[in-house]
Amino acid sequence: MKKRIKASIIFACVLSVHMNTFAQDEPKPAPADAAELAKKLSNPVASLISVPFQNNTDIGIGTYNGSKNTLNIQPVIPISLSEKWNVIARVILPVVSQYNVSGEGRQESGLGSTTASAFFSPTPSKSGIIFGAGPAFLIPTTTNDFLGSKKFGVGPTALVLKQSHGITIGALANQIWSVAGDESSPAVNQLFLQPFFTYNWKSGAGLGGNAEITQNWQAGNTTAFINPTLSGVTKLGTQVVSLAVGPRIPVAAPEGSKSAFGIRAVLIFVFPK
Repeated sequence: MKKRIKASIIFACVLSVHMNTFAQDEPKPAPADAAELAKKLSNPVASLISVPFQNNTDIGIGTYNGSKNTLNIQPVIPISLSEKWNVIARVILPVVSQYNVSGEGRQESGLGSTTASAFFSPTPSKSGIIFGAGPAFLIPTTTNDFLGSKKFGVGPTALVLKQSHGITIGALANQIWSVAGDESSPAVNQLFLQPFFTYNWKSGAGLGGNAEITQNWQAGNTTAFINPTLSGVTKLGTQVVSLAVGPRIPVAAPEGSKSAFGIRAVLIFVFPK
């Protein structure tokens, strides 16, 4: 487990270095294309197929100084319903490995709960204001009781954002309640809120961040992180990708489970139309 955590930290550092290396050695998208792709990637309901791999490493967790690595696989697929409406399907499947979190000397690895969302979004207006709303589902793909819920849940999700002069600012939220599943697993009544901000240069580079706040109404506790990131659009051979890296700053967590620090590294495979 410790080797996996070290490897993930090395991966984040290498990704940061490669953000500069690729910019020098690999053929880059044309500036206009890079800027447009960066703009779309800052918009969770953009009409753009992408497959992000978001790796989060958290160190110094709780009483036993534990460590946790979460790789979120997050495909985004837009579907055109008409000239004026799209539906954007987003899935988040976490692959988790942790050590000394549930108890001293204990290790768990496997899948967490999958979150699937469908945002119905109209064509962006001239004002630059974009919004979307639809259902969110919690799917019990969890392979270990310590890695997520074994409940099936459902609830609403929505987002609103504005894009102008390279700036994207907005917020995404969902509220999920459990409706079925393993009776031994605790009920789910949970709010997720994610305000976000990005500034993209014409080169496709970006500087921004978000806050990820989870309010567990059932347990009466809050988990929150602030995630600043530096990002860029480039190519790996002929494949367009976006790279991002930054710290994960823990703000709040249930008693005994707060981490000391963390690192986020993101690799997004982009498939422009």
